[in-house]
Amino acid sequence: MQVIDDNTVKFRVWERGSGETWACGTGACAVTVTSIFLNKAGKKDHELNVLVKGGKLKVTYRSDNHVFLKGPATHVFDGVIEIPEEILNK
Repeated sequence: MQVIDDNTVKFRVWERGSGETWACGTGACAVTVTSIFLNKAGKKDHELNVLVKGGKLKVTYRSDNHVFLKGPATHVFDGVIEIPEEILNK
């Protein structure tokens, strides 16, 4: 994680088996809470800009200790899996 300014942080996520991901909502929320808790960036009840490879997320850590995440959702993958019949019938 890197603090850009008082209201913006940037972070990257590496997922085992997949490599660097475009975003991670859980990670963005954790980065926000940690940044505020350590007085590095952001304030409770205000949006913090969290920059990830896939774009900008806005995360709010509220005074009631709830965390809210806003940002775009983008389709990035289609896949097909064949499940053998013997597994389906168990």
